[in-house]
Amino acid sequence: MNVHSKRTFLRTAIGVVAGLATSSFWASSALAGKTFAVVKSDAEWRRILSPMAYRVLRKEFTEPPFSSQLNNEKRNGNFVCAACDQKLYNSRTKYDSGTGWPSFWRPIKGAIGTKADYGLHLPRVEVHCSRCGGHLGHVFDDGPKPTGKRYCMNGAAMKFEPV
Repeated sequence: MNVHSKRTFLRTAIGVVAGLATSSFWASSALAGKTFAVVKSDAEWRRILSPMAYRVLRKEFTEPPFSSQLNNEKRNGNFVCAACDQKLYNSRTKYDSGTGWPSFWRPIKGAIGTKADYGLHLPRVEVHCSRCGGHLGHVFDDGPKPTGKRYCMNGAAMKFEPV
C-alpha cells in the first residue's frame, strides 16, 4: 500500500468511526441558544428535509463516506445548504480529497460559521450554515493551496445549483 492509499484508508476509517460516533444518539446541541435568520421547529425541519439531511443538518450526523452523489459533481455552480438554500461553496473551490466527502478549500464569504467540536474526544472544528445553523461537516488544516484548508462536507447537507 503506497502512502496515498494508506492516507485515504485512514481518512475513510476515521470517517466511519466519526459517522458512528456523531449519530443522532450522540449529537450535541452546542449551537443551542444561538440566533439564526432561518428558524424552524423540529417538526418543520423533519417535514422539509429528507431523513438523512435531517440527521446530518439538525442532529450533527456524519453520512457514510462515498455515499453522496455530490462527490462526483464537476459542473460549474454553487453548493447550497439543503435546509435554507444559502450558497455555501462555489464549484471552483471543490477538489477531490480522497476522503469520500465533498471537499472544498474555501467557503463563500459569510456563508459558514464554526465551533469547537469534541464529539470524538478529539479537538475538531465543526462547520455550520451561518443562516440556519445546520451542521455541514468539519474543517481541517490539510487542504490544498492557497488556503491549506479542507472543508470536508456532508453531501446530504447540500444541494447543487448549476450556473
